[in-house]
Amino acid sequence: MQLLFSSSSAIRGQNYGLKKKEAEKMLGIKNDDHAFYSFINRLNQAIARYFKVIYDEKRDQLIIMMRVPAKQAKTTLNKEALAILLYMFYQQEVLSHEFTLLQQLLTDFGHEMQHASRKLQNNIDILKKIGAVEEVHRVQQEQAYKVTAIGVHMFSNSFLRRATEFAQSSQLSKEEVVKFFRRYNLYEQEENQ
Repeated sequence: MQLLFSSSSAIRGQNYGLKKKEAEKMLGIKNDDHAFYSFINRLNQAIARYFKVIYDEKRDQLIIMMRVPAKQAKTTLNKEALAILLYMFYQQEVLSHEFTLLQQLLTDFGHEMQHASRKLQNNIDILKKIGAVEEVHRVQQEQAYKVTAIGVHMFSNSFLRRATEFAQSSQLSKEEVVKFFRRYNLYEQEENQ
């Protein structure tokens, strides 16, 4: 229950998630990565139909994500916000860019729209509210955004496969898609834990 409560961005704002130390304290373990990851794997097996527990290493927090059907997901994210998230995901996970500049998004998405900057910013705000992206604070004046662990885990392998097959106009194996999006590292981490 504590994990569910802590993962609510509506209640906790940008400070969502449960710190690893707090989770270890509740579990009665200390500095035992094997037990910690075993807990995550067992919990994911038990609740896989409705939820997914992820560990965000950068923020050192456990987060629980709710699985939703595609029909319900459409009410959470509009197609523009989804396209921006997928673009940022591709840039950062596949091309290994550290962040995505707002100017890049404007160049690639908004050059033909009136009020493109405002529309992009509104969609990025939607992504920030659900915790999928966060603003990167840099010395330069340029606005930049980074996909969070939540944003990375929002796309299932089947969604990525359908999106890639649609873009390539050819059928691809699941392994090819997983390898392209560098998802093997996620599975290797899970297997090692």
